[in-house]
Amino acid sequence: MKTALLGLGLLSCVLSVDSVAQKPSEWKYVEGKIVTPWAEKVNVANVHPEYPRPQMVRQNWININGLWNYSIVPKQASETKPSSFDGQILVPFAVESALSGVGKTVGKDSVLWYQRNIDFAPKLKDQRVLIHFGAVDWKCDVFVNGKPAGTHQGGYDPFSFDITDLLVKKKQQDISVRVWDPSSDGPQPRGKQIKNPHGIWYTPVTGIWQTVWLETVATTHIADFKQVPDIDKQTVSVSTTLTNAAATDKIKVVAMDGPNKVAEQEVASGENAVLNIPNAKLWSPENPFLYDLTISVTRNGKVVDEVKSYFAMRKISMQLDANGIQRMALNNKFLFQYGPLDQGWWPDGLYTAPTDEALKFDILKTKEMGFNMIRKHVKVEPARWYRYCDELGMLVWQDMPSGDMGNNWEQRPGITGAETDKDRTPESENIYKTEWKAIIDANDHFPSIVVWVPFNEAWGQFKTEEITNWTMQYDPSRLVNSASGGNFHPVGHIIDMHNYPAPVMPRPDLFGAKQIIVLGEFGGLGLPVDNHVWQQKDNWGYQSFKSQEELYARYESFIKRFEPLIKKGLSAAVYTQTTDVEVEINGLMTYDRKVIKFPEAKLKQIHAPLYNADWVKLKP
Repeated sequence: MKTALLGLGLLSCVLSVDSVAQKPSEWKYVEGKIVTPWAEKVNVANVHPEYPRPQMVRQNWININGLWNYSIVPKQASETKPSSFDGQILVPFAVESALSGVGKTVGKDSVLWYQRNIDFAPKLKDQRVLIHFGAVDWKCDVFVNGKPAGTHQGGYDPFSFDITDLLVKKKQQDISVRVWDPSSDGPQPRGKQIKNPHGIWYTPVTGIWQTVWLETVATTHIADFKQVPDIDKQTVSVSTTLTNAAATDKIKVVAMDGPNKVAEQEVASGENAVLNIPNAKLWSPENPFLYDLTISVTRNGKVVDEVKSYFAMRKISMQLDANGIQRMALNNKFLFQYGPLDQGWWPDGLYTAPTDEALKFDILKTKEMGFNMIRKHVKVEPARWYRYCDELGMLVWQDMPSGDMGNNWEQRPGITGAETDKDRTPESENIYKTEWKAIIDANDHFPSIVVWVPFNEAWGQFKTEEITNWTMQYDPSRLVNSASGGNFHPVGHIIDMHNYPAPVMPRPDLFGAKQIIVLGEFGGLGLPVDNHVWQQKDNWGYQSFKSQEELYARYESFIKRFEPLIKKGLSAAVYTQTTDVEVEINGLMTYDRKVIKFPEAKLKQIHAPLYNADWVKLKP
């Protein structure tokens, strides 16, 4: 698929945004902390203008990011929209962030309100208007012209409401959003957020933190679709979900390789299309080839709705090697997977990259350093981030954001007696299960994602076998790493230990016959860089150095240890970490991305041997 897809900005459509509250002179980011080079490039009148859903593209949409009114009110007095507001907030940056222009903490005892007027005169026939939110942390109530549009819980999954019947005939529409987020005082998934940031725990994130947008669709339209490639059968299966389908509706699916049609099939509504992809071009980090995909709904020969997308022919699997050790295989071949632990935090935007260029930057740098994988750590990114991984050829391990912590952690494989499950309430269990499913549903499109990780280091870990088995059954096209560095159970495809700072692994003769062996975290080599740290004192690293030369020498010594480990049974490793984050100074880059601590070319050179295909032979 052409990369031009990601350049889509504000498209012509039936909607238009008012100019009210869009005066750049009234906004500036909160000073006092370091910022990235992209902070100065934030355009208040056109913030994050790129198309937010690259896996399912339509033309009639409009971005409603920008300056909204906001107010923080006591929770007990939050049922009605405030009559006046505290000021303006730049959406989609969380209220605690510098780029929001606010920089205030909300907490469990308060509620955050947003309000914005949109110029839109509805002249709709056989069309519906949807409002989409990329992500809002955590509980969100949406109102249109004072009437409830819907409620959503979950800080990491996108959601939409049909607001057609709430629109008024006059030109201006009132959009209001109420958000409550208990942060670390609640049981919900929250990742690294904590109300008192310290060590490996960071500033809370409350409210809208991904793009908000409106879309007009036909009354009968494609709500969702799933595509599953099968490189062994040389097919891709496409299942489409329609809203308001008629009995006679047809679904046409077309696969393209550039200008050349590869396959086409038309099926009845509710049936799966299975396209033959002969001589398939397989997706890999070395050749991240993407096919274009068009899905159309037709009625009596006329196109009712159509979306543009893409897919990749790739397979991730577990296979035995010649010594009887389970290995991680990509496209039926062993490929050692090596990459950084990626927190996805920004000093100016917290959960939200300042610009789309910034969003792509970390992936590009990771690729230039010779990594072929990223472990996205207890956070979920906007869809565009995964699209960039798809097109750049970056494998992704996707963590479930952790929450409801407090159980005991046993980090040694094969040892028992100290570990405990978190005794969650029924409400907490339901929150976890609902959001984990929603995260998988929202992101299962992306071929770059090859591993799901339900738990990390026993943080809120519970019912491990149930959760892991459900995940494996729900998405059999990917591997499941049940507990990265956590309390180990004989379930899932992977056994994953953490060790700092040096690389080690579980013994293959004890653990390798049934599970893939990986080193889910190691390293953590720290180097504070003056004028590029979150705070000047009390920074933290697993092992700290005083110069880049000392840091690199230690890192290189670790890389030299991998060859015998890989040959014995190690399939993957994760280095901590991509960037510094707040007081953590373990990054390959500084938190502001202005200093690269490791020379990219030298890293790529020493990483290259790790992918030597001759080191491991799979069983025929």
